[in-house]
Amino acid sequence: MMTIEVLFMAFVGLAGGLAVGSGFVAFLTVLGIIPRLTQLTKTMKMIHYYEWAVIFGAVTGGWLGLRGESFSWTPYLLIFIGLGSGIFTGMLAAALTEVLNVFPILAKRIGIDDRIVYLLMAIVFGKVLGSLFHWMYFVDQ
Repeated sequence: MMTIEVLFMAFVGLAGGLAVGSGFVAFLTVLGIIPRLTQLTKTMKMIHYYEWAVIFGAVTGGWLGLRGESFSWTPYLLIFIGLGSGIFTGMLAAALTEVLNVFPILAKRIGIDDRIVYLLMAIVFGKVLGSLFHWMYFVDQ
């Protein structure tokens, strides 16, 4: 009886992981993040490395998230891990807004069509300051 429960839980976990993974890959594909990144950095020959980096990062992050372990790493290493996570999240958000043309629509609505750079910089600085405030005051050490 225990074997059937374990097999059922493994099946449900695998199915859920495949569903979430497929959604993540579809999201990245629709946004065209990897080809756009290689185009901007002029590294089209290295597109396979970018793809494998995303796959490796997603699998490693999922595996570490399921294990529930905590690591005692030096703060200097955590700076680079946080920086990489922030860059990924920022690029994902930027790709999403680029695809949806959010900023031109927002600029027209609030009447600053000719000052869209100020809108972008306000969003960037607000995000940076909000993240710093969150990490300095709300994250336990």
